[in-house]
Amino acid sequence: MTEHYFENQFINLHYYKYGSGPNTMLCFHGYGMHGKQFKLLESSLGSKYTFIGFDLFFHKETKLKDQSLPTIKKGIIKNEFADFILDFCRHEGITHFSVIGYSMGTHYATVVAEELPQMIDTFIIAAPSALNPGRLIPFFSKNRMGNKILEKLALNEKALIRLLKLFKRLRFIDSEGYKILYNEIGTAELRFNFYACFTYLRFFETDEERLLHALKDQNIKSIFIFGKRDKAFPPGIGAEFIAKLNNAQVIVLNEGHEMIKKDFAATLTKLLS
Repeated sequence: MTEHYFENQFINLHYYKYGSGPNTMLCFHGYGMHGKQFKLLESSLGSKYTFIGFDLFFHKETKLKDQSLPTIKKGIIKNEFADFILDFCRHEGITHFSVIGYSMGTHYATVVAEELPQMIDTFIIAAPSALNPGRLIPFFSKNRMGNKILEKLALNEKALIRLLKLFKRLRFIDSEGYKILYNEIGTAELRFNFYACFTYLRFFETDEERLLHALKDQNIKSIFIFGKRDKAFPPGIGAEFIAKLNNAQVIVLNEGHEMIKKDFAATLTKLLS
């Protein structure tokens, strides 16, 4: 595994490369994770794919050139992110690629599929928040009042923890989701990143019609992976959408939300080998 940086006018992107295969897989990790999240695929698929795992916005070593509050509130729109991916592909000499996204990362993956379907070989999303993000993500990212509440809470550690406990009690999140989020708000920087992820990416809302046409018109092989015990994004979300595709597979693992484990790798390897 090697580490790299790609820099342009608005970002200093940190990413990892692992595997040595002739095909490229762009990897978009989940919230609080990093570009190494899919490294467990290297041992079984590294001869077929070269994996490029990004540290996504507001995670680990990737930094916007301007991370001020006005820039965060302005956000990034889909075609701006597509242009960034094109710049990165030119930098790496990539003409075609597959994409894999997990949870938060599925929003990135679907944007790429909507904007650049002609470049995609295989589309894989696991715990696909992008198909149905629930009530909290839209409220805190796109609703003006909700986002203002989140901004105030993000500056106050105790208030944010109380809010998480309330969401758990109301069953908006389960124990697993609570634990993941709790571990991500321990410092002022982490709380700012928490706010920034909701706010900066608010335009990454899936356009199902556009995504459907993109996947169908290019006949892109699509794989949707769910955790049987995932209460945040359970099997069945997006069922109507997936049923309209011609080249799609649905996999349900005996896992909760945190599913990027050995069984995930073994199952995906069978589908991609």
